[in-house]
Amino acid sequence: MITAALPRRPQLRFTSLGFGAAPGGNLFRAIDDDTFAAAVDSAWNAGVRYFDTAPHYGLGLSERRLGAALRGRPRDSYLVSTKVGRLLVPAPGAAPGRDPEGFDVPATHRRVWDFSRDGVRRSLEASLQRSGLDHFDVVYLHDPDEHLTQAVTEALPALTELRDQGVIGAVGAGMNQSPMLARFVRETDIDLVMCAGRYTLLDQRAAHDLLPAAQQHGVGVVVAGVYNSGVLATDQPQEDATYDYGPAPAEILRRARHIAAICAEHGVTLPEAALAFVRGHPAVVSTVVGLRSPAEVGEAAHRAAAAVPDTLWPALHAAGLVQPAT
Repeated sequence: MITAALPRRPQLRFTSLGFGAAPGGNLFRAIDDDTFAAAVDSAWNAGVRYFDTAPHYGLGLSERRLGAALRGRPRDSYLVSTKVGRLLVPAPGAAPGRDPEGFDVPATHRRVWDFSRDGVRRSLEASLQRSGLDHFDVVYLHDPDEHLTQAVTEALPALTELRDQGVIGAVGAGMNQSPMLARFVRETDIDLVMCAGRYTLLDQRAAHDLLPAAQQHGVGVVVAGVYNSGVLATDQPQEDATYDYGPAPAEILRRARHIAAICAEHGVTLPEAALAFVRGHPAVVSTVVGLRSPAEVGEAAHRAAAAVPDTLWPALHAAGLVQPAT
């Protein structure tokens, strides 16, 4: 598995394929502990050494499962990132329903937005307890879209202090948009960002702001949502495909199918091209894919290892479908 170092902190090396542990929090549907542990084992055997989680994922279930699955492996041989910004607070009521935010878990807790200094420290302490890890290599501000002022004035200074003290390895921000991430890159002492869904074969908005800023300031970029939630995840997008977690609009389906046809002419599949396109940008240090089973891990590893001819990108660019990969 290819590795890349953070431009400004080379001691952190990311594998080109990262393991997204949101499915370990029962995202959309439940899985059992053994299935998730087997997925982590399969990813490890495939060479993956970067694992991403968050308190938000299954109300802490993802952190608990990931920590348990990694236990026993040398701690200096892999990277784990988690996130801050949502505190998990016990929810009143003797018989909780299901979590309303897409995770198939009991709603025993509720999420409370908190980007305060104290909230950051409390969140990290709780994440360490849930995961059983002794430290996190990366801590991201999680979706600070509506909380920018507090995130910049309180949360970020708290994280950079912990980084400078050696308590955490690197400081980042993770969002589903690129303009605010570009601001973080230009205006703060941040090490990397996680950008979900805004640098893909169907959406290259991050190429206009975030990626140039990241290159200029020596900040690493982790790309998530590379399949735009599903429409790019199959060789031939179907009518019921999803785009950004909703039904794919007709124009998106048309473009995705056009891209798939050109990929087929060059001997690659649409998902293979989706992964290769992202990792082709020099600012990108890793691509995180959500994984829930050994079968999904094997499929992702196969796609990531596929040889994609350089001729594909000029063909897609000439068709007006994508910008150049670099």
